[in-house]
Amino acid sequence: MKILFDHNVPYGLRLGLTSHTVWLADEMGWAEVSNGELLRAAEAAGFEVMVTCDQSISYQQNLRGRTLALVVLDTNNWQTIKKQPLVIAAAVDRATPGSFELLSLRV
Repeated sequence: MKILFDHNVPYGLRLGLTSHTVWLADEMGWAEVSNGELLRAAEAAGFEVMVTCDQSISYQQNLRGRTLALVVLDTNNWQTIKKQPLVIAAAVDRATPGSFELLSLRV
């Protein structure tokens, strides 16, 4: 699966998703792109899932009819995220076009 990490996702999470192809928004030149434009650019580039820590994105963007799924983490704290790569990987694996899942990782 082709996955895009929004600029607010710790890059180290990439190591927990080794069965997928992961690109960073920064690598794509999209570090400063707004949410709506980022979703459109990601879809146009063939991404299937975007992982973000921007919890407000679900209120700002309508996913109906989108080919991109969103997995939203409730924190961008690396110390919290690195303890739960399997939870995040499972959410990515469950993602379907236009779906949204908010993961509660804080303990």
